[in-house]
Amino acid sequence: MESSVNWIIIGSIIDIIFNGIVWFVIALCLLPIIDKSDEWTRKAMSFMDKADKLIRKILDISYEWFKKKNLRIVLAFLLIILLGTLAEFEIIPKIIR
Repeated sequence: MESSVNWIIIGSIIDIIFNGIVWFVIALCLLPIIDKSDEWTRKAMSFMDKADKLIRKILDISYEWFKKKNLRIVLAFLLIILLGTLAEFEIIPKIIR
């Protein structure tokens, strides 16, 4: 009886072990970066929420003021500028969806 070593199986096992080690090292390097970027994303979302509420409040107050003063022409120009800016940044199609 001949005792031969199956080098394909041994090579596959060595490959699996090295792949596991490499992915473990990659995970160790990338997890702190992902955590930090997640923290920055949360801060950005918080800032965007505060800015959105402030802008909505300012627009609401100015709209009521223009309506009370009966300044329809100025209000029309401001709405054209506002809607044109929103369309330029492609925010209006995102709102409609």
